[in-house]
Amino acid sequence: MERRWFVPWGWIYRPVSWQGVTAAILAAAFCAQVFWTVDRRSHSVSDTLYGIFPYVVPCLMILNWVASKTAGAKGSKSGHP
Repeated sequence: MERRWFVPWGWIYRPVSWQGVTAAILAAAFCAQVFWTVDRRSHSVSDTLYGIFPYVVPCLMILNWVASKTAGAKGSKSGHP
């Protein structure tokens, strides 16, 4: 039996199980912590963006990879139009 954590939702994935929600919350908490830490020592908006980029982008890429691998088989419908 295959359990879905995420389902495709436009260009992104939407969590549909507690595992998916947990993964999304952990990623959001990590990104928020990185933003807060980098922004505290930044002098401008560009400093903040350059500082968070190497952490936030890979985090979101990993979350997207996990979501794509746990979204179920391609072509299977979840009953939604």
